[in-house]
Amino acid sequence: MVWTEASGRRVLPHPCGELSAGVVEALGKPPGSVIPATSAPADPYGRDLQLALHTCYGLYYEGFDGVDTGWEWDPGLLCVRAELERHFLAALRADVADGVDVETELEELLIVPDEESGVAAFLRDHGKPWQVREYFVHRSILHHQEADPYAWLIPRLRGRAKAALVAVEFDEFGGGRGDRIHQRLYANLLEGAGLDPSYLAYLDVVPAPMLAIVNMMSLFCLHRGLRAAGVGHFAAVEITSSPASRRMVAALERLGADSACITFYREHVEADAVHEQLMRREVIGDLLAREPDTRAPIVFGIRATNLLEDRFADHLLSCWRDDRTSLLGPETPDGKDQNSMAHLRIPSEFVAIHRR
Repeated sequence: MVWTEASGRRVLPHPCGELSAGVVEALGKPPGSVIPATSAPADPYGRDLQLALHTCYGLYYEGFDGVDTGWEWDPGLLCVRAELERHFLAALRADVADGVDVETELEELLIVPDEESGVAAFLRDHGKPWQVREYFVHRSILHHQEADPYAWLIPRLRGRAKAALVAVEFDEFGGGRGDRIHQRLYANLLEGAGLDPSYLAYLDVVPAPMLAIVNMMSLFCLHRGLRAAGVGHFAAVEITSSPASRRMVAALERLGADSACITFYREHVEADAVHEQLMRREVIGDLLAREPDTRAPIVFGIRATNLLEDRFADHLLSCWRDDRTSLLGPETPDGKDQNSMAHLRIPSEFVAIHRR
């Protein structure tokens, strides 16, 4: 998906299989048009299903240029989206162990991981500039929508839980200052790294693991029945963000990165340390006091987040340890064409790694 500041265009992504092709084809027509059926079963974590679902969810964010807004509530597309969600949610439930001990789950999140493990630690100790930029490209799909899905949780909470979640969101949205919105800070980071700062500019080169994380956010927060899982997910993000951001600051300082890149992560070191307390004590504490039966879904949200973040980290590290790109070629979403990077705003040394 490529958006230029001059035109403000948000273009539908390039499909990568039957499911995504059917959704993209339908959105080029008037609402109510028949959505092409597919017979092939899809991998619930595969890029075809994840891109199709991400495209459906895109209608609830900034939408797409030339796509009728009536598609947002089109009954046929809602049925397709529900089927995609069913496959994805069933896979998450199958792969995540059940649990009800919220307190222990939160305490485990507070344990700082082994200093030698994880993506941020790898970048801090061994990362090359092109690998840091690849990480920025992956995370742009998330941070261009950072905090937006959590806003859907607000009307689904009451009392202290609602007030505390709003307080966290207020910080995420810049405390009332447009130039401090975290989405804006990430756009500044991309620009500081010589990358395209525009909305979802790199969607066509980001593989499935990151799409799955972003789709999980929308899935949990759009459905009232999954709101407690959304709270668990949000808490997991805020609790683990500060230590990881501290490692990223160290990585970027070691590499002499632009100040805008360091500013984004330094902001999260400070802000998320406060958010962690709000999420644990006020949001989750009050929700459990009011609704004790939300224990299991909160744990599910935490564990589903860990599952998908681990899958994302495994993808990056397995690629980088072999000194190969973790991104897809822009012309062929299956990754076969690694040489056509010309339409992306990527510095020459970053392009070089995709031409090996």
